Formats: sequence, structure tokens, C-alpha cells
Amino acid sequence: MTSNPLLTRKTQKTAAILFVAWTTALVLLFFYTLNFSWVVSIADSLITNTLLALSCLVISVVLRFYQPKDEIVLFVIVLAIALSLLITWCCRCLLTGIFAQDHTYVSFLNLSLVFRFIVIFVFLAWCAFVNVLWYRLEGQSEMQERLFTAQNLAKEAELNKLRHQLQPHFLFNSLNSVYALTIVNPKEAGTMITKLASFLRGTLKRDDEVWVSVAEEMDYIQLYLDIEKVRFSHRLNIDIQIEEDTLQLSLPGTLLQPIVENAIKFGLYNTSAAILISILVSVENNLLVIRVENPFDPETKATDGTGFGLTAIRRRLYLLFADNTLLQTSSTEDNKYITTLKIPQKI
Repeated sequence: MTSNPLLTRKTQKTAAILFVAWTTALVLLFFYTLNFSWVVSIADSLITNTLLALSCLVISVVLRFYQPKDEIVLFVIVLAIALSLLITWCCRCLLTGIFAQDHTYVSFLNLSLVFRFIVIFVFLAWCAFVNVLWYRLEGQSEMQERLFTAQNLAKEAELNKLRHQLQPHFLFNSLNSVYALTIVNPKEAGTMITKLASFLRGTLKRDDEVWVSVAEEMDYIQLYLDIEKVRFSHRLNIDIQIEEDTLQLSLPGTLLQPIVENAIKFGLYNTSAAILISILVSVENNLLVIRVENPFDPETKATDGTGFGLTAIRRRLYLLFADNTLLQTSSTEDNKYITTLKIPQKI
């Protein structure tokens, strides 16, 4: 919790200046308007204002550690009245004892007690309500900060969950392929296991990296494609075009692999012919744009884009950028399915 405004150095200086100014004003009022001596004027002003300042500190400390949830207004009024009565009584006792021989001043002091009490009460009540407002705002600010921190932690936890869910999703598919290859082609199965081990090792190394460069991500994707080429052999052809000025741009790690996996899966759906997967990486208006294109069979529903991979990507993008339009899918008349990923870049 931030410090009380009455205890900060800047506020202390301001309060000291106001204290001196107010005391001086009272001194001048007593001396010039009421025709009391300098000694009486200074003594009355210093004693009254010192007690008033101490009462303000008492109010600040009390309200810092205790504020009733109900009847706060009544509590503040009662506290202000009690301190006002105490200050008025102390002023009367101290000033009467000091200037007992000055009958004119003592008579004025007794007559002005009610007025003093009202002025002191108004000042202390104002001070108390300012403190209540400050502490309420301070508490709300602290609560909002805790809520914001909790939301950030929840968002990071969900992002990590989505990232780790994608790896088993890919791993299960790859292990199924390895199992099939061990029956028909053990040598290719061994090659695929080696590449899969390298892929997973690289995944573990970058597990804590939320952001990676395009160059790092494309190296990662190339290793993944090597695994898929072992899996699908000559049926899978890849065309990758990367603009030179995009290599140092950033994107969330492991974000592209599910899109490429989606393209391979849907491109090879219900066909035994060779297919071509095209990947184009470019930059447009401070946006990194990655376009993945694959052929599809229009008679199937494999291109609806409702799989776990794309759903997880949309969720990750929304958590990172609060934008649901960064992942878009479309199809062309020549049966090409296009997935477009846009990543805002830091200026």
C-alpha cells in the first residue's frame, strides 16, 4: 500500500507552509482586528494550530487502521466532535492559565469558545473525510492492481497450457506414423524417430521463450517438415518464400507449426496424389504476415478450420493482442485453402 499523503515529504512541506501561513494570518487577525498584544496573538495562534495539527495526525492514523464498514459518516462526525471538544478545552485551559491576568483576553476567550469549536470541528471533519476518501481510493487502486496481476498470471498460465497442449497433439500423430512405418519401412521409422527427438529437444530448449524471431521459427518449422516428409514421402512438397526483411521480426513461439500441420492434414485428406504446401512470409504495415496455402477437396469438411490447432492459435492470439481477426481462413475457386496469420510488431 502506498504511504499516507500526510506522511510524505512533499505533503509535510506543504503542510508546514500552510501551518505557518494560517498561524500568521491568525496572529495578524488577533493583533490588528482585535487589538491584542503580539504575545497574546502569537500564543493563541500557535497553541490552537499546534493542537489542530496534532488532531489531524491522530485522525489520519485512526482512519488508516480502522474504518467501520457501516456508519462511516457517523464515526467521522463523532471523532471530529470529540477532538474538537478536546482541543477547545485544552486551548481554554492553557491560554487561561498563561494569560490569567489579562481579563479582557480571558473574557474574549470564553465568549469565543463556541465559535472556536465550530471552526475546529469543520476543519477536522473536512480532514477526516479527505482521509477516508484517500484510503478508499488507495484500497481500490490496490485491489485493481491485485486483480490485474491475477489476470496476467491467469493469462500466462493459459498461454502456457495452450503451448503445451499443442505438443502432445503433434506428438500423438507422429507416434502413430512411426508405428505404421515400423511395419512397412523400419529404416524410415528410425529416421523419423531421430528427427522427432531433435524436434522435441528444440521444443524443450525454447519452452520458456514467449517470442521468437522469424528465422528461429522457420528453422523450427523446417525440422517439423522434415519429419512430415519422412511420414508422407514424395506426396508432400513444400514451397517456402521468406522476405529478407522479415527474418528479425518476432512472433509467438510454436504458433506456426499447428497451421502448417493443419495444411498438410487437410491437403492430403482423401487423396493419394502429391500436393504442394506454400508458405509465404512478408511484412505489411508493421504486421508480420504469414500465408499458408494448401489444396483441398471441396466435397469434404476438412477445411472448416475448427480443429484444436487453429482454435488454440486463435485463443493465444486473443490473449496476447485482444484481437480476434489476426487469424483468417479463406478458399479460392481452384480449391486452394489459405490460412493467413498476422502478428503486430513492436514499433
